[in-house]
Amino acid sequence: MPPPLLRTHMIKSILQRVLSQGQSQRRCAQALGISKSVVAKYVAAAHAAGLSWSAIEPLEEPALEARLISARGTAQALAPDFAAMHRELSRKGVTLMLLWQEYQAEHLGRRTLQYSQFCERYRQYTKTLKRSMRQVHRAGEKLFVDYAGPTLALDDGSRANIFVSAMGASHYTYAQVTAGQKTADWVAGMTGALHFMGGVPELIVPDNPRAVIAVPDRYEPRVGDTVLDFARHYGCSVLPARPRTPQDKASVESAVQVVERWILARLRHVRLPNLAAANRAIRPLLAELNGRPFQKLPGSRASVFAAIDAPAMGALPATRYEYARFKTVRVHVDYHVEIEAHRYSVPHALVGQPLDARITATAVELLHRGRRVAAHARSRQAGGYTTLDAHMPAAHRAHRQWTPQRLIDWGLTVGVATGTLIGELLARYKHPEQGYRSCLGLLSLAKRYGKDRLEAACALALSLRACHYRTVRDILANGRDQLADTAQAPWTSPEHEHLRGARSYH
Repeated sequence: MPPPLLRTHMIKSILQRVLSQGQSQRRCAQALGISKSVVAKYVAAAHAAGLSWSAIEPLEEPALEARLISARGTAQALAPDFAAMHRELSRKGVTLMLLWQEYQAEHLGRRTLQYSQFCERYRQYTKTLKRSMRQVHRAGEKLFVDYAGPTLALDDGSRANIFVSAMGASHYTYAQVTAGQKTADWVAGMTGALHFMGGVPELIVPDNPRAVIAVPDRYEPRVGDTVLDFARHYGCSVLPARPRTPQDKASVESAVQVVERWILARLRHVRLPNLAAANRAIRPLLAELNGRPFQKLPGSRASVFAAIDAPAMGALPATRYEYARFKTVRVHVDYHVEIEAHRYSVPHALVGQPLDARITATAVELLHRGRRVAAHARSRQAGGYTTLDAHMPAAHRAHRQWTPQRLIDWGLTVGVATGTLIGELLARYKHPEQGYRSCLGLLSLAKRYGKDRLEAACALALSLRACHYRTVRDILANGRDQLADTAQAPWTSPEHEHLRGARSYH
């Protein structure tokens, strides 16, 4: 039975005025500034206890309170199962008003608590729970994530970090060993947690690490591009806790402590060679942790998760998230962007524009104002090009259709020497495309000097083994192609008196 709502000395004043002085209950209520129903309640309690004013007057306050409470306690109201109700509040749409109505319907015809008393009793009950259990979290709504303070020693001398996550309603816990606490480690931990739980919550709540939160502001925090991309892939949101406010994520603070005691403490004497071995060692301990019964609530983390959180979570996407990093690039005049010394094409209309590059282990995506404009398989060839025909201007696409044989055939229309020299010129380059401009320049000389002179100049360049565009251009500019016939005549020494024959050497 709850204690009286009034202080005991006030109750004694009520009983004195009514039982001793004979005041009416209405006049007594007006004199003391309380309601008539309160006066009637305590007068009735005194009559039920068989107390007159002569018996009440000598009683000390604790004794009087005990006599009145025992008299009123003969018809106590039925106490609700607040542990079960606390768990039911985790379900979406469940309120204290609904639970009170169900409680009254279940005990129809018997004495039950009024709504105000019901709420007050529930608040008193929640004060007996652990601090991390006082908040009421909606099923499937929030996943709290953090890193444990202690680290795990590995055989190679390094120390691994422990990523921990916990659902708000069920406290279902996940732990994973990572190499550090960089962005890739956070994303790997959160990805592992979602696939371990088999669903996606509405919100992921970290603290404010630089690896996750780009701008840690109390009112308008901004997460990093990689974490935002991760959230977009899984269809959830990342809402960091307020800076320096650990109570905002009390669920995971409690989970970190449990992981340290029930997992890390048990592995303190185990020598683990690498991260994969450490994660294998954690799995059975994690299952045992989630299966342990709660101390003050029904069920365990695993059973409550299966009953409450799991049905309310969203479905996982078809593919697991592939870690991506973002970089701002600018489109060069050749409609390519450079990423790690390799060049990727984009639509030529974007020349000079800044783009966002999304880079994964296997692909490169290029975004303009949030819209994807190009996608390529990632190449690690330094100095190379990855070009799509659709990104090129029409004139460039026509140029790309040229082949070495097409240029050689074009040269043969001028003459055999011209076609041969073009073939020799293309053979000088590792990639024939690098010689296309030289070949086009060579063929353009026919417009200025005529095909016959070009053919003669190419024949002279071949005889000199100087297969270069500049050589042929200089021959034509100096007119040496027109002297080619005289240069081919055989030379003979003239007769004169100083010549000696074979007889002079006997």
